[in-house]
Amino acid sequence: MDPGDKRLAAAVVMDDDGRVLLVRRSATERFLPRVWGVPCGKLEPDELPEDGALRELKEETGLLGEIVRKIGESSFVSEYRGSEIKNWQDNFLVRPLTLEITLPEPDQAYLWLPPSELAGAGIDIDAYNLDVVRQALTNF
Repeated sequence: MDPGDKRLAAAVVMDDDGRVLLVRRSATERFLPRVWGVPCGKLEPDELPEDGALRELKEETGLLGEIVRKIGESSFVSEYRGSEIKNWQDNFLVRPLTLEITLPEPDQAYLWLPPSELAGAGIDIDAYNLDVVRQALTNF
């Protein structure tokens, strides 16, 4: 991994009914505004990916969770200050330990969707996030 690369972790949260949590990003986000996806974010220096996924889950939804297992890895290229950055992401299946969701921004939203409705729910989920969710379902 190049020193300029970013490390991320994502939490695919699945409840006891097998529904997946999706969160819509705020319109004020620089990266993928108003796009639906799973809780995800950059790791802190020396943070374990598992810890980062749970921290991001708490920051982005207010939920506490526990890692069920790692489900896969993803990567994508983004732009930061005029340079291309390679992003490496560890993806985890997470079981929620709490259910009350608190979103940081008022224009955000969330949905619990059965896997069968993910692609046709009329929501703007990008192919990358859809693939991350499918990793969880494939390895379920």
